[in-house]
Amino acid sequence: MDALALILIIVGAINWGSIGLFGVNIVGMLFGGQLSVISRIIYTLVGIGGLWAITFFFKEKVLDKEHVR
Repeated sequence: MDALALILIIVGAINWGSIGLFGVNIVGMLFGGQLSVISRIIYTLVGIGGLWAITFFFKEKVLDKEHVR
């Protein structure tokens, strides 16, 4: 689930970056406009991924045995 959330966050970040830099909404352009059902589903999934990522702050960090001295 964490990997899926990270993929969705990356998609959202790339989309927002393209909007900020170039004024191009990639998700909207690929899926029929920002108000199309598919685009709205993708935006919703990206939002859920972002909410899931909040849990990353509360997880314990696991160190590799090689890095522990």
